[in-house]
Amino acid sequence: MNVLVLNSGSSTVKFQVISTDAELIAQHQFRRLARGSVERIGGEAILTFAAENGEKHRSTAPMRDVRAAVDYILCKVTSGESGIDEIKSIADVHAVGHRVVHGGERFTHSVLITDEVVHGIEDCIELAPLHNPGNLKGIRAARELLGAGVPQVAVFDTAFHQTLPDYAYIYAIPYEFYRRHHIRRYGFHGSSHRYIAYRYRLIRSIPRTEVNIITLHLGNGCSAAAIRGGYSIDTSMGLTPLEGLVMGTRSGDLDPAIIDFLASKEGLTTHEVENVLNKHSGLLGISGLTNDLRDLLAEANEHDDRRARLAITIFCYRVRKYIGAYLAAMSGADAIVFAGGIGENSPEVRAQICEGLQWLGLELDPERNSAHVDCREGMISRDGSRLAAYVIPTDEELLIAYDTVRCVAGDQVS
Repeated sequence: MNVLVLNSGSSTVKFQVISTDAELIAQHQFRRLARGSVERIGGEAILTFAAENGEKHRSTAPMRDVRAAVDYILCKVTSGESGIDEIKSIADVHAVGHRVVHGGERFTHSVLITDEVVHGIEDCIELAPLHNPGNLKGIRAARELLGAGVPQVAVFDTAFHQTLPDYAYIYAIPYEFYRRHHIRRYGFHGSSHRYIAYRYRLIRSIPRTEVNIITLHLGNGCSAAAIRGGYSIDTSMGLTPLEGLVMGTRSGDLDPAIIDFLASKEGLTTHEVENVLNKHSGLLGISGLTNDLRDLLAEANEHDDRRARLAITIFCYRVRKYIGAYLAAMSGADAIVFAGGIGENSPEVRAQICEGLQWLGLELDPERNSAHVDCREGMISRDGSRLAAYVIPTDEELLIAYDTVRCVAGDQVS
């Protein structure tokens, strides 16, 4: 089955074409036939495209809206000049998998898209006003362009965390606010955390029920998850992706009273303060330089920049605190797993996060840690370490493709 995976935003559509089926999924086999993106939609868009094992091609073209972007992607993928031998026409696109950021409490797993599902995603817009509208534009465009004969599937970032117990997702505010407005912890990066847990159990050759790990998705956006018996029991992001770990431009955890205090002192509205916390805080806010941890490491190592070093230290300290909290919540774990752009490619940050965890039984292997970059998967702790550490590159698009195949086949997705 050739699956078109779409991640649609308000001004960007990212895509991949992945070929797999139920039998191949059981063997974790697939082919990534193409990938690319359409950025800066609404003006002169930047288009990137790369077929399997091919070079990445960049071009520009006026792109009016998301529908035009999806139309371009379909035309590109199905053209005889795309370099994709398996796809010669629209008929060779067998299904579409869509990333949807927020499914609220209604969507606990991936589902075939119907009119009712679309209405349900619309109902969640108030919980994700920056993301769900863009996701819906991609869904509507693909349904219109491909017609009812091509099945489409919604895969929700929040679904994996719907197994949290109530004592982990309810905030300690008046309970009627939860009843009226559904204010609770939802968590995000669910597809990433679920994929990491899936790969971990394949690496270890263990059943899902034996997966007891802490997963760390560390990129520009960061989140942690406590996974016990293969299911998420806690996660760092909350009602929105602002809560939790320090991120590239997001503050993560802070005293809620800071919002009103800042608004009063700086003459800002609460919405403007929220914008500061989302877009001008985190690594960028502390360092005053950049949200890119690679650049901060360079500044700290080459110029001993105090604020760059402080930003890195706070980033790692916050992750380490969550590891300790989740080990307590889980009554121990077998491993911590690093993923995301930082988690997969920064041995220095991984080592700093793990520093001081030796008393818990985590013994990092410096050579293994240094060797695991550029999407290399494997264990980075010493043999015999009571608490192991792994690097597992995440692949949310592949998980979306897998879920799409399963939904189309009528198989259970969990």
